[in-house]
Amino acid sequence: MPKPRRTATAKLTRPSLLFLSTPQEVAEHSQAALRRVRARLDRIARTKGRRTVDNTLRPFNDVSNLLSQVALQTQLLFNVHTDAAVRDASNKAYLAADSLATEISLRRPLYEAFRALDVSRADAETRYAVTKILRDFRRAGVDRDEATRAKIKALNDEISEIGSAFDRNINEDVRSIQLDDAAELEGLPEDYIARHAPKDGKIAVTTAYPDALPVFQYAKRADVRQRLQKEFMDRGYPKNLEVLSRLLEKRNELARLLGYEHYAAYVTEDKMVRSARAAADFVEKVERAAGRRVQGDYATLLGRKRQDTPGAASLDAWDASYYTERVRAEQWAFDSQEIRPYLEFGRVRDGLFDITGRLFGLTYRRVRGVPVWHPSVEVYDVYEGGTRRGRFYLDLHPREGKYSHAAEFPLVIGLRDVQLPQAALVCNFPDPRASAGPALMEHAEVETFFHEFGHLLHAILSGRTKWLKTGMDAIEWDFVEAPSQMLEEWARRPESLARFARHHETGEPVSRDLVERMERAHEVARGLWVARQDYFAALSLAYYSRDPAGLDTTALAEELNARYYPVPWHPGTHFQCNFGHLNGYSAMYYTYLWSLVIAKDLFSAFAKQKSILEPRLARRYRKAILDPGSTRPAADLVKAFLGRGMRFDAFASWLNRGAP
Repeated sequence: MPKPRRTATAKLTRPSLLFLSTPQEVAEHSQAALRRVRARLDRIARTKGRRTVDNTLRPFNDVSNLLSQVALQTQLLFNVHTDAAVRDASNKAYLAADSLATEISLRRPLYEAFRALDVSRADAETRYAVTKILRDFRRAGVDRDEATRAKIKALNDEISEIGSAFDRNINEDVRSIQLDDAAELEGLPEDYIARHAPKDGKIAVTTAYPDALPVFQYAKRADVRQRLQKEFMDRGYPKNLEVLSRLLEKRNELARLLGYEHYAAYVTEDKMVRSARAAADFVEKVERAAGRRVQGDYATLLGRKRQDTPGAASLDAWDASYYTERVRAEQWAFDSQEIRPYLEFGRVRDGLFDITGRLFGLTYRRVRGVPVWHPSVEVYDVYEGGTRRGRFYLDLHPREGKYSHAAEFPLVIGLRDVQLPQAALVCNFPDPRASAGPALMEHAEVETFFHEFGHLLHAILSGRTKWLKTGMDAIEWDFVEAPSQMLEEWARRPESLARFARHHETGEPVSRDLVERMERAHEVARGLWVARQDYFAALSLAYYSRDPAGLDTTALAEELNARYYPVPWHPGTHFQCNFGHLNGYSAMYYTYLWSLVIAKDLFSAFAKQKSILEPRLARRYRKAILDPGSTRPAADLVKAFLGRGMRFDAFASWLNRGAP
């Protein structure tokens, strides 16, 4: 009879790869870790006798944990390190880890070991973990002949290389337009204009998000919006035109080799939606639900444009954000610039900590004196009472060579009695150190902050599962956005905003009237926003559900734009070349709307309460949705909180609120 394992205390392991400063160090440390992975795998394969949790599942979990740390940490370095050579070395290390993961998934003896493992008397979490491990082995193609497995391995390695190139071409392609004087920035906030002083007689405006998005919203000069949007839409072009075609071809080849009709069928099979057909049906359901609202929204914006351009027959591609702002200002007496003085970066960060701490029973303690990859990075430990639950890193301001959007990067997956979870938040918000005055945020940036912090909290709070396969990282992909989208609600409501939104000069809290006007104004063109998201979902499915041979990706993108989104395509642009989700999410962009339906349904329980800051329901939500990770199917988690399955009603109600 085996001896009982001694209960360990979860440790805060040092994410050792993060703080390496030379390409040589990255290569040496990652290669050494991968050698250890291979050696441990060989020991599992050599195990004699009856297969048990202790001699098969547990060591496999340990190996997977080590491999995941190499992949996760080098992926972050690739996206944030200041040295291009270190970024390149990190990318090579990530690809090597990814290649080894593919190799492991195709090891037939390892698969047979798990087939021989009897967990019928084990706890439910262990049984579910083994069920998913066996499923993933089969989906990888482990039961194919040796020659086919070798071809699968080569294809997966090639796909990883292509996808990496696709991402790199987007990250590194920051473009700009040159303006002759500040008059061309008419309509932009004063602090924006102050940050864009002329150099050598010219004003440069880049395609980085903090530069570009305000121009699309506020710039009165249509030609300025048009010029910048042209560059913004063409990031990654022309390089990614050919790269995307190869990505589609190789993924289609892989899916066919594995016995699937196309890659969309393969990638949706183990998600909540279960099939590409069901995902496409969902896209069509959203289109039908939004149809009348979309028409009304378009007519409203076009009517406003005609006040500036009498006789205008249609909106142009660079008009939607601008005229949405104009209608908000004129019909609802709300200008997005009106709330910016209340959204100073430091207060927003502290308010986010305050609200989530209150809801979920957490405190965040700043940690100083630990290594970081850039001086602007802040480190925090998460505590529940006197117990540390994990650590996170905040890398929140733009710099050259850094990931240009917003994302949460897991670094160490939490495991019960083994290690505490760690994650990083990477965003591009206004930098207090680079601002002539206060670093004021757009409200949309505040929503993004809450959204991405929601991912981070999910990673931290789910970090006490027994196995990697039941942790947050293994949850169905089309559920993973729902908790983050729901947390955005606390960035919008008067009750929660009043806790941190204070005028940077007077200290006065934001008024309920201003927040309510903002909420009504944000209902403007909601149907168009949904239609655009639905277009992205349809496009990603279309790219991956047909034979890519000879496919003109630009023509298809333009064709589907005309079907799903009434604002016309920007002539001569190549949006698909900077649609980064086509790599990471592949066919699954529908995830965002699918998860939003769930998020609105989940929040309906909070909306019924007297206060959305009341902790009791939030703690029950945490216990049902966040803490379990993927110890059960996501649909079961939703049912555990709501007492029923997901419904479309709350989303439909939100969609049509304020319809013209």
